[in-house]
Amino acid sequence: MTWTILILLLAIALFLFGGMLVKGDPKKQTMGFFICKKSIKLLSIIIIAACVTRLYVPYYLTSVNPGILQEMATNMQEQQQAEKNKAVRAYVRSNAAKMIADAPVLGNRDATKTIFVWTDFSCPYCRRVHGELDRVLKERDDVRVVIKNFSIHGPLSDGPARAAIAAKMQDADKAAAFVDMMMTREYYKPEDRNSEKIADIVEGNIMKFAKEAGLDTEKLKTDMKNEVVSREMANVRELAQRFEINGTPFLVIGEKAFPGAIPYDQIMNALGK
Repeated sequence: MTWTILILLLAIALFLFGGMLVKGDPKKQTMGFFICKKSIKLLSIIIIAACVTRLYVPYYLTSVNPGILQEMATNMQEQQQAEKNKAVRAYVRSNAAKMIADAPVLGNRDATKTIFVWTDFSCPYCRRVHGELDRVLKERDDVRVVIKNFSIHGPLSDGPARAAIAAKMQDADKAAAFVDMMMTREYYKPEDRNSEKIADIVEGNIMKFAKEAGLDTEKLKTDMKNEVVSREMANVRELAQRFEINGTPFLVIGEKAFPGAIPYDQIMNALGK
């Protein structure tokens, strides 16, 4: 800003006194003398205009009409989202079966409409969107929700994520009930977060849920180390990188991406009829 003002002052001085820099007899103005003076004035005018624009535009955008900045940001976000949706659409069309194969599925597993959700059992926003998705599933039998367990909170989410995937290896319906329990109930206390035994505390509690869901807990513990679970966890991370997912929840409804805990109405609108 300071440099712009200094250049503006110099440009004004050049406009007013620049003709004095041209050597020659003013009474005998040659064509070259005339062109040189005009060129100096033209250059100074261009510089003045550029400086005034540089000084005024930020003031206009921040003080006179700040809405333009918001509109520009919104348009940029929409453009970026459109590009992301294009990438998501291309991948999902070709790889939906692979994305579903090892993941827990809620709702009608043979449904015609699919929602993929990158979620974390320890994330409060994920729990909120789980409630919205549950409303959708209760009203529509043409929708299924594929749970992509994105383990991002260490022992708070890693054990539950592995257990959910391993549960599907036993029984898909019991796995769905198990997922719902982990999403709607607390499996650790706030004071346990910093405990050195937090992983054991979490596993002990989720195994109680698993038993209640009718799962074989000993088999579940063994299957949590299975290569199928590792493969699904790797698939989740790979897709998160591909779709530029930086947090949870993140939904893919049909062929469009929706970051964040979107509400029931938005989910229903994205699904269509």
